[in-house]
Amino acid sequence: MSDPIFWLGLSILLVAVSLTAVLVTLIPAVQALARAARSVEKLADTLSREFPPTLEAIRLTGHEISELTDDVSDGVQSAGEVVKQVDRSLGSAKKQAQNVQVTTRSVVTGIKAAWKTLTRKPPMSGRVRGGDRLSPSQRSAISLRDSGLDDRYSGNYVTGTSNGESPRLRNSEGSSLPGDSEDFEQVRSGDA
Repeated sequence: MSDPIFWLGLSILLVAVSLTAVLVTLIPAVQALARAARSVEKLADTLSREFPPTLEAIRLTGHEISELTDDVSDGVQSAGEVVKQVDRSLGSAKKQAQNVQVTTRSVVTGIKAAWKTLTRKPPMSGRVRGGDRLSPSQRSAISLRDSGLDDRYSGNYVTGTSNGESPRLRNSEGSSLPGDSEDFEQVRSGDA
């Protein structure tokens, strides 16, 4: 058994059997790699067909979102302007309502004054007015008292009385000046 050709043939046979076993096991792996390569090729083809339109759709969506954002900001600005206009309108409406109120009050006051003037009884021609019965000095004292000038120049003041009457201007003797309410009552009763 020492024949070297035998050992050489045996080793070649064993190498051939090993290579056959490796090739038999390598065939399914190569087939799997071929299937994977075809899948990658299909994926690349699908991506090359679908990816650009998807990117374009994403770009268009971004553009539309920016346009919508601009529209919303414009809407917010116009809403703010509308609110300002409404505020101005309310302010002017308040001013107009106040003007109408003042005008209405003035008209009502004018109508009342006109009504009082129209419904006042005219003085009878045969009667003598109460002021005509007073002497000129009494008339000047009454006119001074009514205008308030006698308070400034005479210096005679009475702060009040014990019977609850309002303060009156009195002369040096302490008697009431003509024109007190009692004197007017006498003048009125004399007219009647």
